[in-house]
Amino acid sequence: MTSPDAITAPGATGTAEPTAPLLRAVDLGRVFSTRAGDVVACANINLEVYPGELVVVRGPSGAGKSTLLGMLGGLDTPTSGEVWVEGRQFSSLTEQESVELRRGALSFIFQSFGLIPVLTAAENVELPLRITNAASAERDLRVAEVLAMVGLSDHAAQLPSELSGGQQQRVGIARALAVPPRILIADEPTAQLDSTSAALILDLISGLVISQGLAAVVATHDADLSARADRVIELHDGRATVQSPARTGRHASPVEPN
Repeated sequence: MTSPDAITAPGATGTAEPTAPLLRAVDLGRVFSTRAGDVVACANINLEVYPGELVVVRGPSGAGKSTLLGMLGGLDTPTSGEVWVEGRQFSSLTEQESVELRRGALSFIFQSFGLIPVLTAAENVELPLRITNAASAERDLRVAEVLAMVGLSDHAAQLPSELSGGQQQRVGIARALAVPPRILIADEPTAQLDSTSAALILDLISGLVISQGLAAVVATHDADLSARADRVIELHDGRATVQSPARTGRHASPVEPN
């Protein structure tokens, strides 16, 4: 049952809705214990994200954005609440089942790029395909396809150190797409980039959400990406204080703040 105060796309609940949320969180909370006492990083977050929807999470440093994204992607365990990915509840899965679900449904983009420096762009992109034991010919085709998708076909043989920051992030996006995901989670993907490179990355992410039908959650301070989003969630002290529509279209009707 959908939580009554879920941050959800307007019109995206009820029996008439043809699609189900790919990503769903109910009463999600995370508390860290420190010597100075408990620190509430996230509290009572309710969220639903649908195919083809770009949701931006915004807030000051320390607001809980990275913590929220880590829990949504199964990289961190909530103190309270639940996360569902494609209808499967993370807490009900074994560790191996969780790994397989993340590997098959989710992809991550990090602000630090996370490329292996001794591998070429193509070899970095190929890694997820090797993990899934894809055949060599299939790997080669898919690597070429996603590098072309991010405009780096001519840079396949270059090492990360030979690429600009924007190019490295595009390699990171290509790697995230190598095993086609249904859900994309990105944590400040333009934080280390100049404005020109950042604009290219924003074009790429927002375009992929539409063309690939991804459900995307992106933490960012970038006003341009927020303007492209279907919905913008404001986090303050770990709580979702404002949820506002942004883009016109299916998800842009006015909604009540959570």
